[in-house]
Amino acid sequence: MGILVTAGTMLKCSFGLAPSSLNVLPTSCVMAGAPAATIMDNAPMVNVLPFGMCNCPANPTVAAATAAAMGVLTPMPCVPATAAPWMPGSPTVLIGEMPALQNDSTLMCNWGGVIQIVAPAQFTTMVP
Repeated sequence: MGILVTAGTMLKCSFGLAPSSLNVLPTSCVMAGAPAATIMDNAPMVNVLPFGMCNCPANPTVAAATAAAMGVLTPMPCVPATAAPWMPGSPTVLIGEMPALQNDSTLMCNWGGVIQIVAPAQFTTMVP
């Protein structure tokens, strides 16, 4: 059973050094006063904001800084690179013909990080 989420949901990335929040544009549906999220709310720097510093060696900026530091892992500012939608979405709730985003959904960053929902901003709507 998943919890539907809205704008303001707290996120974390497995390679990020700080939490972030989900930004949802108010284009489809509003629940409890906040825009409801779908699996397509995955645009970097629009929906998915930076996670402070990135420490993933697959990130080109981290790799370059690490090489310049003679192999010492050197975190660099996070710029999310999220091309695919959140997975899985709600099997029963559609928002604007897209599956709603649930608290158990994850999003992959192209650099290897896994973005998870830490604290959903919407707690009242339960999805079977």
